[in-house]
Amino acid sequence: MGKSGIIFDMDGTLWDSSSGVAKAWSEVIAAESEKKMTLTAEDMRRVMGNTMDAIAGYFWGELPRERQMELMNKCCQWENEYLRRHGGTLYPDLRETLEELSLKYPLYIVSNCQSGYIEAFLEYYGFEKYFEDIECFGNNGLQKGENIRNVVERNGLLRAVYVGDIEGDYQASREAGVKFIHAAYGFGTVSGDVPKIYGLRELPEAVERIL
Repeated sequence: MGKSGIIFDMDGTLWDSSSGVAKAWSEVIAAESEKKMTLTAEDMRRVMGNTMDAIAGYFWGELPRERQMELMNKCCQWENEYLRRHGGTLYPDLRETLEELSLKYPLYIVSNCQSGYIEAFLEYYGFEKYFEDIECFGNNGLQKGENIRNVVERNGLLRAVYVGDIEGDYQASREAGVKFIHAAYGFGTVSGDVPKIYGLRELPEAVERIL
């Protein structure tokens, strides 16, 4: 049969960290930025799923690119530390679902986040034991589709499904040549005719039908 695996997006799929991220970024912006602004959780949900360079352009597009990325790096560093201390909001039944799925499938995470973000999530909740590999934009500058494909290849997966909540996740799964399940409880909608789940307890059955 060969090896099958489940690859997860982070934001809008496993947890909602937007409130904590907004607090952390607002603290950095107040201290460091020429453009004074207080960010909300909704501001963060609007951009989550994009790469850091795209988010920097969204918030500080009027500044030189080098300055945008300087601010972005400071925000991301403090964000990682904040989440490592405080965590975020897990979607209901996450721990139980990971426990169940990990008994049958290897689990992975691929995100467009900065380096250290996935690790903060795993460390705070003690979830390292559930995941065999992780990858993100911050590690290598690659787009999500490429990173999904890299995780599939380096872990020898013959079949895989990506679980994500926004259109970009669906398109990345198509680029990587893997199946897709829409986490419809998350931040966005998806254009394709794909399986949807409205809560994590539905995921094991949805995976069974695909893999």
